[in-house]
Amino acid sequence: MSRLDDRRDTQNGLKTLGRTPLVAAVDLGASKIGCFIMKGDGAKRDTRMIEVSGVAHVRSRGVRAGAIVDVEQASQALAQAVERAETMAGVHVSGVVLTTAGGQLMSQRVAAQVSLGAKPITDHDLSRAIQMALAQTRFPSRRPIHLLPIAWSVDVQRGLRDPRGGFGRALGLDLLVVSMSETAFATLSHCVELAHLTLEGVVAAPFAAGLAALEEDEMDLGAICIDMGGGSTSVSVFSGGSLLHVDSLAVGGHHVTADIARGLSTTIAGAERIKTLHGSAIASANEDREMIEAPPRGDDPGAGPVIAPRSLLKGVIAPRVEETLELLRERLKMSGCPIDSGAGVVLTGGASELTGVRELAVRVFDRPVRLGRPRRAPHLADAASGPAFCAAAGVLHRAAFGPREAVAGRALSFTQQPQTREAVDPNAGVIARAAGWLRSNL
Repeated sequence: MSRLDDRRDTQNGLKTLGRTPLVAAVDLGASKIGCFIMKGDGAKRDTRMIEVSGVAHVRSRGVRAGAIVDVEQASQALAQAVERAETMAGVHVSGVVLTTAGGQLMSQRVAAQVSLGAKPITDHDLSRAIQMALAQTRFPSRRPIHLLPIAWSVDVQRGLRDPRGGFGRALGLDLLVVSMSETAFATLSHCVELAHLTLEGVVAAPFAAGLAALEEDEMDLGAICIDMGGGSTSVSVFSGGSLLHVDSLAVGGHHVTADIARGLSTTIAGAERIKTLHGSAIASANEDREMIEAPPRGDDPGAGPVIAPRSLLKGVIAPRVEETLELLRERLKMSGCPIDSGAGVVLTGGASELTGVRELAVRVFDRPVRLGRPRRAPHLADAASGPAFCAAAGVLHRAAFGPREAVAGRALSFTQQPQTREAVDPNAGVIARAAGWLRSNL
């Protein structure tokens, strides 16, 4: 690859990689635990496509509302998913990158400015700006998982992707810090360790889902990606090619299932089946005359099935979905995140496939809404190419093409390090790790 190609990638905010190492992405959800494996030659730089070599998913255990409630069961399910994906890919995995919407995800923006001399802007100047921004951040009881430069500025010129080589008196940086609960991070690390794997990083699920489902134009012009999982619903906002905001609610598809089970006095398994076969968030023709059957609770052999009109099912589903979307809308307003008036909404996650959710989202957000799927992964089977697999695919996109982070995910994770790679000094601070990463990668 030519130097010009490398420079163009850098200006686009992408990693400059000759060969992507083996990457194993694990989506730790409340409904399923999925694993995608991409080999070193799986990133196609000329077409910006990825080739997934191993895919597997198992029913989630030990995870509820985006949080691990039984570490032993969760680690066993995680190990099972990774083992099946390893068998399909024909490789051995020693470390994984987790993606999750749990852990009370939140984001904050930090601005910094450093003075410049008469020389062209260099990597050292970028490093000083990042160090200045990190010195202003405070994370009480929280672990930063993403440090993403949103944009650079030189004097009055703003919105620069790569200011190196330019001249000016002041270099400015707008940095996004995405963090999660320290206790949740420690639980994730322990879960991975019990599965005899190394945690190589944690990626916010709405961020990863956006990388997989959004087109480049949507990232540039503005988009809201809503990842609707079983235990949580999370959101990411993109504009100018950068991530601007991340937030999460501990309400998801399982809460809809629980509402159906209560409303129809049926079992959780019966409610899930009814939701999948007959569930809808919008009204349909003849729903008052169309009857549905649900299994009764308990083990009374003489009890007959619960029979109810389909309209009752819609009356249970729609309010919960609408309330969740309205909560997200209000959280976005309160965050102060600048959202372009023409930004559309892209829905990902398994719960987004429920009939009528897209139409309800149009009504709540008053914006164009579409259903997102993993893009530029042409070799995925139909069973693994739906909205529920966007987060796992997004981790592979991030590993292959970026965006570049101010500090690498492994340095932030600080867990066991593979012996084949240089270990990060556990006594080094975030600023020192940022400087070291910049020296190696910029």
